[in-house]
Amino acid sequence: MSKAEVRRVVDDTLDEMGLRECAERPIGTWHLRGISGGEKKRLCIALEILTRPRLLFLDEPTSGLDSASAFSVIETLRTLAIDGGRTIVSSVHQPSSEVFALFDDLCLLSSGESVYFGDAKLAPQFFAETGFPCPSRRNPSDHFLRCVNSDFDDVATALKGSMKLRAEADLDPLLKYSTTEIRERLVDKYRISDYAMMVRNTIHEISKIEGVMEEAVKGSQATWCKQLRTLTKRSYINMYRDFGYYRLRIIIYVLMAICLGTIYYDVGNGYTAIQARASCGGFVSGFMTFMSIGGFPSFIEEMKVFSLERQNGHYGVAAYIISNFLSSMPFLLTMSWASASITYWMVKFRPGFSYFAFFALNLYGGVSVIESLMMIISALVPNFLMGLILGAGVIGIMMLTSGFFRLLPELPKIFWKYPVSYIVYGSWGLKGAYKNDLLGLEFEPMTPGGEKLTGEFIITNMMGLSVSYSKWLDLAMIFILLLAYRITFFFVLKVKEAAAPYLRVAYTRFTVKRLERRASFRESLAMTSLSKRHNAPHPMAMQEGLNSPMQQY
Repeated sequence: MSKAEVRRVVDDTLDEMGLRECAERPIGTWHLRGISGGEKKRLCIALEILTRPRLLFLDEPTSGLDSASAFSVIETLRTLAIDGGRTIVSSVHQPSSEVFALFDDLCLLSSGESVYFGDAKLAPQFFAETGFPCPSRRNPSDHFLRCVNSDFDDVATALKGSMKLRAEADLDPLLKYSTTEIRERLVDKYRISDYAMMVRNTIHEISKIEGVMEEAVKGSQATWCKQLRTLTKRSYINMYRDFGYYRLRIIIYVLMAICLGTIYYDVGNGYTAIQARASCGGFVSGFMTFMSIGGFPSFIEEMKVFSLERQNGHYGVAAYIISNFLSSMPFLLTMSWASASITYWMVKFRPGFSYFAFFALNLYGGVSVIESLMMIISALVPNFLMGLILGAGVIGIMMLTSGFFRLLPELPKIFWKYPVSYIVYGSWGLKGAYKNDLLGLEFEPMTPGGEKLTGEFIITNMMGLSVSYSKWLDLAMIFILLLAYRITFFFVLKVKEAAAPYLRVAYTRFTVKRLERRASFRESLAMTSLSKRHNAPHPMAMQEGLNSPMQQY
């Protein structure tokens, strides 16, 4: 599609969903007021109808809205169904009488059984024929819920001794029966009623229609480059607008750099400066990169959006990962170069632009690696608290094996030195930082009058590191690790996507087995089996002519 065609579709969708007035307003964040709750609901629906689907499923689109907003949302959906030729299936939470009047058809379920399915306007008539008429001043949806929801039995039991309740029982037939008895009568009546017959006839007529099958289009119709370009632009705008994503972290990094610069100000070339320079380099390579864990909350929210859009087939995993890296690069470079500029010149490391550039790139590489690591964790552990704990633990291990707290040659060779110290960014970053700062400098000896200590001697003998290869190789290894982490992130998303259906089935079975061990659950099953009218519950799949879309686990 051309840009003009895309713009036209977007404008038409805004008009259909009544979002034209708020089109230029931000959605809103924790620090910025945006559109209202009803407008957010309509916006969620608008995102789904951009592709013009013939069939639209909605899960409680009115939940959390006031009556006016709920009515506006449902009225918009009705307009979409009529004017757009769409079929809209929605679950609704306690609709008002005005909202209920907008429905075309009603499917009322209780304990996996069809209580009623047919014209919504005929539902009160069906309940009246069964012996449970809806009072004239009661909302029909509330009446239906009262008939089939067993939670009302608990309320009635708690108020059983009330004189007022006993007086109302003579007037309200619902108080004379339990919900189980009412539901059984409704299910029995519906199965042999004309309403069920009309549904079966309609299903039979539809099943005989031929030649109108539409081939399902899988995946996005946009080219890979267009996906990458669109995702990069959207991600960049989101990162820029969200104050807590990067802008707040840039401010924190600058303040931390000022603190670090004042503590190690003009460190000099004395004997004590050796330890001071090593400590400053260790803090920059370790703790300043550790602060990138603050982006984890934003990663969690981003993964939620990715999961939804990926299930809809809007774009591929590779396009998403590359776009995320490209959109975050300007912010990470700004963060690294701004904090490096302050710290480098205040501490007065080696003069020269090439040394400063290495210092800044070293910090940028470490921050980028930690961001990639936290994105892997956000994909594996989509829980805020557990993700932070896991991320902090992994980064802590990286810092321990970096060579600052214990020299690299002294690390236990099994596991900690080989392979852990080689696959974490800290050891490479710290070795490069030492070489960049110390090689070519001379320091005062411990005792006055002695021979000056060269940077090469300090690195080789005091820190146990090799100077046989360039510091740029250490920097290159950081970026190789960055690439490896991104590739790992790609495979994690792919495997998670492939394994998700099997994990859901396994979790469902585990949950059912755990419920079966509860005494209350077994008692409820026993009460159902002892029902006067039914020896076993009737799932939808067992009803005549009606096949349940729900799998039985």
